[in-house]
Amino acid sequence: MNFAAVLLWLLVINLGIVFGAGLYEARIVVPLWASSPPESLRSPDSGRRFWAFVTTIPLTLLTLASLVAAGHAQGPRRDWWLTAALVILVERIATFSYFIPTMLRLQRAAMPRAEITARLTQWARLNYLRSALTLIAWVAALKALSLPT
Repeated sequence: MNFAAVLLWLLVINLGIVFGAGLYEARIVVPLWASSPPESLRSPDSGRRFWAFVTTIPLTLLTLASLVAAGHAQGPRRDWWLTAALVILVERIATFSYFIPTMLRLQRAAMPRAEITARLTQWARLNYLRSALTLIAWVAALKALSLPT
């Protein structure tokens, strides 16, 4: 198995973990955060305790490496792999430009509870779009993996 194949496998595995964990967060953790903000936004602190080790560093590195590897790939895998990498790149840009900064601001917020709740609700709704992007990238990466090299 060559480096490109290992990279694609790692991308598929990581995207699967990220998608499943994202659904868990949306269904279990976000309602906990919404229970009594801003205090409830600090626990559980999944951003520092989980996401940093699963997406912030690994998925970002896998995305960048996949963009390069898929760009140089030949054959039927190329287009699907490149699609997966580009879609998750959009998700990574949204994560670093909106999701992480917004959650950090909400955790440190000195604003009325109603405003925090409104911003958290918007964050949670947009997070479903982020999960959809992750799902699309995961399916595209799975398709790439199913094709011959």
